[in-house]
Amino acid sequence: MSATGAAVLTAAALAAFLAPGGVPPARLPVTSAASGRTAAPPPKPPERPPVGTPGRYAVAQTVLVLVDRSRAGPGARALPTAVRYPVIPAVSVPRPLARGLFPLVAFAPGYLQCESSYAALLNSWASAGYVVAAVDFPRTSCHASGPDEDDLGNQPGDLAYVIRQVLAVSGAPRGALAGLVNPAEIAVAGHSYGGDTVAALAAGSCCADPGVRAAIVLAGAEWPPLGGTYFARVSPPVLFVQGDADTVNLPGDSIAVYAADRSGPRFYLDLLGAGHFPPYEGSRPPEPVVARVTLDFRNRYLAGQGSAAMARAGNIAGIAALVSGGHLPP
Repeated sequence: MSATGAAVLTAAALAAFLAPGGVPPARLPVTSAASGRTAAPPPKPPERPPVGTPGRYAVAQTVLVLVDRSRAGPGARALPTAVRYPVIPAVSVPRPLARGLFPLVAFAPGYLQCESSYAALLNSWASAGYVVAAVDFPRTSCHASGPDEDDLGNQPGDLAYVIRQVLAVSGAPRGALAGLVNPAEIAVAGHSYGGDTVAALAAGSCCADPGVRAAIVLAGAEWPPLGGTYFARVSPPVLFVQGDADTVNLPGDSIAVYAADRSGPRFYLDLLGAGHFPPYEGSRPPEPVVARVTLDFRNRYLAGQGSAAMARAGNIAGIAALVSGGHLPP
């Protein structure tokens, strides 16, 4: 699908958008003591729309038909990427905001899964003010004619390529995504084998990307065939999410990689009685808990918001428990 009207706002138009009732706030005149004349107040720098509240924005989607030919080893890699993004009022502007309007989340699906399986979760993130780019991997997606688990070794490079291409499209002067992404606010998230991919991209010596500011590992672990070490250097904040009844990615594997992370802030969301797929696919419980905690995590480490919301959303009797700093779940 494609969508039109991704907007970039001038400071005045954005102020009108943010003010109650769409009316710009009043600005008092400034009087020069030397001349006695009233001078116009200095212009305010552009501000981006608010980020962090689910449902604030309608969500549009466009698909980028990406092919990575830059890596000699794996050859050409077809990486169709669905980009969900917040819709804001369309206005014509002379220039975009210098650093883009919204943070970016690059998402990696699990083995034999496609990005569409996670639509409810990804839409909830986009509706809160995040651009969400979700890729279908060539050899492990639901469309793969000859699925190959060993191809996971190429997926950190795939996701890094997707991030670069989305930033390039956002930096273009026109198009649905023009001016939408702040290149200084990049997070990665992934489920199952996609979680393994994200862990490597965030903290593996094989392929860590220094541009990643936060990572979310959903039912994922370290992938030994990638080799190297994890968390040997300072890594970005990481949120690990795991169902304690998961028989595909065992809770012990997720706890092991969480415990190994001693280089930066890390959190572990324990989903009580949850398995491998329902917490992340569909909208039934405990998916709303996952959606809320993952959003609060990114709000904290990308948007600079407070931390109390994570604890409230992640500690629900009989449903979920959130721990941090190496402390183990109860």
